[in-house]
Amino acid sequence: MPKRFSSVVGRSFGDGVRDAIKRTGMTQRKIAEMLDWEEAKVSDLVKGKGGVTEVELGVLLGLCRIEADEVRHLLALFNESREKGFLVFPEDGIPDQVRSLVDQERLANKITMWSMNVIPGPLQLPDYIRALIERSARAKTVNAEEVVAAKTARQGIFHYSREFTFYLHEQALRLPVGGPRTMRDQLLHVLAMSNRNYVTVRVVSTSLGAHAGLSGSFRLLSYEKYEPVVFTETENSSLFVEDKASIATYVEVLKMLDRQALDAEQSKELITSILA
Repeated sequence: MPKRFSSVVGRSFGDGVRDAIKRTGMTQRKIAEMLDWEEAKVSDLVKGKGGVTEVELGVLLGLCRIEADEVRHLLALFNESREKGFLVFPEDGIPDQVRSLVDQERLANKITMWSMNVIPGPLQLPDYIRALIERSARAKTVNAEEVVAAKTARQGIFHYSREFTFYLHEQALRLPVGGPRTMRDQLLHVLAMSNRNYVTVRVVSTSLGAHAGLSGSFRLLSYEKYEPVVFTETENSSLFVEDKASIATYVEVLKMLDRQALDAEQSKELITSILA
């Protein structure tokens, strides 16, 4: 089946429209009838495929009687939905990149991550997350427990129907985060997760020296119905990259890491040796 064109920002926009319609208590079919639209037009809209003008969107949002701030937010997403990437900045205590990432990870059927300095996010335990927040530049500006809750919720993506591959550098395993007990629990958790048949953990050894992932950490999200997306993040922003040339470059990085990393069993042995 051919993949539909639907960008990350388009899907975020579609989710917002779907929620707005849901709050009216009316069905998408009823909304379409009231607007004199084909039902498929509303369906495409909530799937992030667009197909309406800004004026038509304004009429729909007016019919749904949503608040002005939400109207401005959805209009901004609508106007950005044709871009080749989605740049997100946080507006409150919980980084918006966490919310957006959770939504996209739930849609993906295959997630491949490269982490150079810390344990990959979906594998992080609450105490490990707290310790990272305490030493971060945003420690005084965020509610640590809300961030921990938001990031821990990402672990709900683990399911045998999906495929997960984590490439991480050995220094991420050895970097002391929190106390000895926090690190021990965290490494035991990584080891336990690596025993699941749908989770693969591959370590790039420090002894290798220079490697293909030196430009920084990222994750590749692959979907059954959509084109793949790469997610990268900085201290206070994140970027979903969607253009084909950029995706091809990141895929090549992963191919090289696949050749450079220890295999799954060797990686387990290394983690076990660190625990010992």
